[in-house]
This record gives sequence, C-alpha cells and structure tokens, in this order.
Amino acid sequence: MHKRAFFTAVAFAVTAFGTTHSLAQQNTFKIGLILPMTGPFAQVGKQIQAAVALYLAETGGAVSGRKIEVILKDDTGTPASSKRIAQELIVNDKVDVLAGFALTPSALAAAPLATESRTPMVVMSAAASSITEASPFIVRTSFTLPQVTVGIADWAPKNGIKKVVTLVSDYAPGIDAERYFKDRFALNDGEVTGSLRVPLRNPDFSPFLQKARDLKPDAIFIFVPAPEGPSLVKQFTERGMDKAGIKLIGTGDVVDDDTLNDMGDGALGIVTSHHYSAAHKSAANQKFVAAFAKANKGMRPNFMAVGGYDGMRVIVEAMRKTGGKGGGDALLAAMKGQTFESPRGPLLIDAQTRDIVQNVYIRKVEKVNGQLYNVEMETIKDVKNTGTGK
Repeated sequence: MHKRAFFTAVAFAVTAFGTTHSLAQQNTFKIGLILPMTGPFAQVGKQIQAAVALYLAETGGAVSGRKIEVILKDDTGTPASSKRIAQELIVNDKVDVLAGFALTPSALAAAPLATESRTPMVVMSAAASSITEASPFIVRTSFTLPQVTVGIADWAPKNGIKKVVTLVSDYAPGIDAERYFKDRFALNDGEVTGSLRVPLRNPDFSPFLQKARDLKPDAIFIFVPAPEGPSLVKQFTERGMDKAGIKLIGTGDVVDDDTLNDMGDGALGIVTSHHYSAAHKSAANQKFVAAFAKANKGMRPNFMAVGGYDGMRVIVEAMRKTGGKGGGDALLAAMKGQTFESPRGPLLIDAQTRDIVQNVYIRKVEKVNGQLYNVEMETIKDVKNTGTGK
C-alpha cells in the first residue's frame, strides 16, 4: 500500500510539473530572430540585435501578461542556413513570430515556411522590392531599394549631373537599384553611359571603378551592402576620381552611419537618398540615438538598427492588440495598418501590401562637431514601395 501511495504521489508530481511547464511555455511569446552574427555581414546582425534588445528593455520584456523571449540564431548570411534555422524555430521552438533577415536571399529562403506554418515574418533589413510578395505572412519594417533610389535619380539632374555610370552589387537589391535609377534618371533627361555589376561576395572594386572612370561620367551611382561601403569609398579616393571631378551618389547603404567615420574625409560631399540618418532632427531620434549608444558602448545606430527597433514595436503592438493571445492570423492582422512616429520619421505598414510607407531624405556627408554625418537637405514624404507599382 505504501509503495502504491508513493508511486501515485510521484505520478501526480510529474503530471503537475508537466502542466506547470506547459503553462509556462504557453505564457511565453517567442520571437525567432535570424541574423548573420558571424561572417562578412556580422555587423548588420549586431546592429539589429542591439536594437531589438534595446526595445525589449524599454518595454519591460512582457505584454498582456506574456513574457517575450527572443531566440537569436546565426545564419551567417547564407540562405540555406536561414531556411534550416527558420524550420527549426517553427517546428522545435514553436515561435510565434520569425524576424530579422539581413539579406534578401535569406528572407526569400524562409518565406515558404512562414506561409506553410502561418507564422508572421517581420523583415527588418532585406530590401528587394519583391520580398513581401514571397509570402502573405511577411511584414517589412526596413525599406526597399526602389523606394530609396527614386529620390537621388530626381535630385541628380537638377544639380548638374547629366551623365552617370551605375555600379551595383550583383544580386536582387542591386539590380532593383540599377533598374529604378536608370528608368527615373532617363525620365529626367539624364543619360546612363554604363552599367556595372560587382560580385556580392569578396568584391574587388578596382577594375569596375577604372571602367567607370574611362567612361568620363559626371557621377557614379552606387549601391553596395553597407559593410562594403568603406572599401569602395577608399578605392574611389585612392584613384583620385573625386579630384577628376567625378561625384559619388547613391542610396544610403554606401555611407552607412555605423562605418561613416571610418571612411575619412574622402566621404565628404557624397549625396545619397535614404530613409534614416543618425543625424535626423527629431526628439524621437535623439532619444533613440542616445539610448542606443549608452547600451552599446557608444555605437552609433544605423538604418538596420532602426529597422530592428521598429520591427519590435510592430510585433509588440500586435501583441497588445490581440490581448497577448497571439496566433498567426490574428497577429498578422494586427500588424497591418500600424502607423507611428519612428526615429526615422512617420511610418505606416500598408494594410494591403504589408510593406512600409515612409519618408525618404536627400542627405549630404558633412562634418559635424568633428564627426561625419549624413545631413538631411530635402524630405520626400510618404514614399511607397515603388518597385511593385503599388
């Protein structure tokens, strides 16, 4: 009898533990954050991860009684890893939301899994125009290349730049940037005299810059991923192309806030169009920049960081709207149509396209208090993802 009572008590204890553990699991809202934390794009991952951590700290890490757990996974920037990790997070960790995705190929690799499992997928960095069309469960809080390219294509002809050579990284965002710059520049009576595409991995810009110089343009339009910007600007100035009267223009990736001071005075005068600058003059941005620097040993946030920060806000607000209950379809519906004041300016998640609508700024690299910043000169309001024609 004593043995029977003992085993009954043990069985009850195990059952009780299992129930408690199950309730604890149900009471945790899980975000699977897929980023390159090692490899050539590690700094992209570190910026986004730092911004996610900052937003989580500011909001107390819980919503409607549910603790938020961020499960960070390193995909090294390779699509195969992104897909495998996404599947593991969905099946094994049972995440409520997928997030991150530094590069377009990684986002596209994971998209079918988000669709199949009905898991909202918040893209915080990848910028090819077609990404939101890859899954009805994708919401974007970063930007698109067409969105930030049109502004500089309008600005250049108005400011004496009539002949341009395009130089872009050879993958979807670069091809987007090349296409939409050329089309818009031509509408403004500009002439593209050459189009050069550079390999994405381990690029050597030297031969491409020489080809561009030989074509004697007024300017070179650039798109490269942010980590490659310092190398390109260094090689441009080493060849004396600035002294030859050739200007550098492009999207803001090439003069990323995180690496801008490393470029030296060779970056002065570069004009770009982009959706975020650490120098953006607003109370929300000043607070964000100060808090980010304090939490990360003085690091300056860049456009990837603001994509991560705003991505967390979209997720958390969706949790609030659903009363913390979650569920893929309900969360997705709660993400659509969100509008708020971001550190970058006013932001809207388009309810139909699930893509971002935001201001784009024309900026010029200038020295402010001894440091280089992208100083905003003009504002283009409420720009949609022009890449899909929506």
